[in-house]
Amino acid sequence: MLDHLEIRVLPPGPRFAARVRLLVNGEDVVAEAVREGGRGPFAADVLPAGRPSPLRAGDEARRLRLGEPDCTGGCCGFLTVVVQRLGGIVRWSDWQMPRESPLGPGPHPLPELHFDAGRYDAELARAEADRSWQVRP
Repeated sequence: MLDHLEIRVLPPGPRFAARVRLLVNGEDVVAEAVREGGRGPFAADVLPAGRPSPLRAGDEARRLRLGEPDCTGGCCGFLTVVVQRLGGIVRWSDWQMPRESPLGPGPHPLPELHFDAGRYDAELARAEADRSWQVRP
């Protein structure tokens, strides 16, 4: 069975920039991995204006940073994943999880995920086209 990706942008707040939630099969995979107080990627980083998203999958495997715990990635490490297109499948694999912190044990490893490449590309194109989260000067 293939996994399903949904990309949601949380609008900017008074103290933070717009952020992205990556829902896989209805679950926020980043929130589970970075724990309470951590954060997922900023929208400007994964949905940049004028250039393709780093979430785009190509034939060459590429490691992406998707989040960090509350104690920051410099302290406990970042949540990263390898993204690669394998024919009609986009695979997220080889997760690197934040380490244990003084606040408690690190998260459980995430499983390898497989997405239908057409549906993945369509969801990413939809998210890239929706710029409603951008702050207008």
